[in-house]
Amino acid sequence: MAIPVSLVGTTAGPMHHDVDERWTMAYAASLGDTAPAYFDTTHPDGIVAHPVFAVCPEWPVIVATREQSVDLGVPHDEVLTSVHATHDVTIHRLIRPGDRLTTTLETVGLVQKSPGAMSITRLRTVDVAGEPVATTTQNGIYLGVPLDGADIIDPDPPTPLGVIERAGPPVEIKRAVDAGAAHTYTECARIWNPIHTDKAVALKAGLPDIILHGTANLAHGVSAIIDQCTDERPEVVQRIVCRFAAMVQLPSTLTVRIWEPTAVAGGTSIVPFEVLNNAGEAAVKDGLLVMAK
Repeated sequence: MAIPVSLVGTTAGPMHHDVDERWTMAYAASLGDTAPAYFDTTHPDGIVAHPVFAVCPEWPVIVATREQSVDLGVPHDEVLTSVHATHDVTIHRLIRPGDRLTTTLETVGLVQKSPGAMSITRLRTVDVAGEPVATTTQNGIYLGVPLDGADIIDPDPPTPLGVIERAGPPVEIKRAVDAGAAHTYTECARIWNPIHTDKAVALKAGLPDIILHGTANLAHGVSAIIDQCTDERPEVVQRIVCRFAAMVQLPSTLTVRIWEPTAVAGGTSIVPFEVLNNAGEAAVKDGLLVMAK
């Protein structure tokens, strides 16, 4: 069956989450990132969540859209062919323990790509005052499944960052992930997809084994950039853009490649990066991280 263009305009949420220290610290710990900003509860301003933590309240809303797709007639097996292809998150402020967050999702576009129909979704997370905390645009591709009509383009896409040159040789940082890393990340992020924890399900899906979550690979890359470029100040991270590509099997050693920041208008800098798997393939590619001074 083809993916119906009637998916465009469907929404999910609002869903609410109460964020506590246990959740934010567990998320950082699952990455092996023990920076004081995530753990030092004696700091006068308290602790913050890792910049990629925004994916945690987004996950249940994403799951809800899968159920809507089935209701619109898309077979369940085809819904599960969707893979996370791109990620573009604007971090309006870091999430903090004590936040009560509300997340909504809207499918804003569907276009035909050679691997399959590509959905474009926008997720908005706000605090109790309605102020934006994180806004994410992510694309998913239904592998091998076509679109049933003409392309519908996102009417309000994120502002492109433009072409950022990779200046000079990159710094390479190794980050070890153990055999149980996907299980740990699943529980600490509260993001459950059995291809990451159940070998039988992964094999049935055509994978060689369980694989690490794409957002975990991304978070490892962001942690390395924060260590390398910001003096352990995650609050300067404003936006993260990337594509997901190669798989990371476990155990593994990730190689994060970081190029020199490029200064841009508005007093910000953009850091090009990528995350490689054991085979030297880019699991996270074309990465760009926008940071304040």
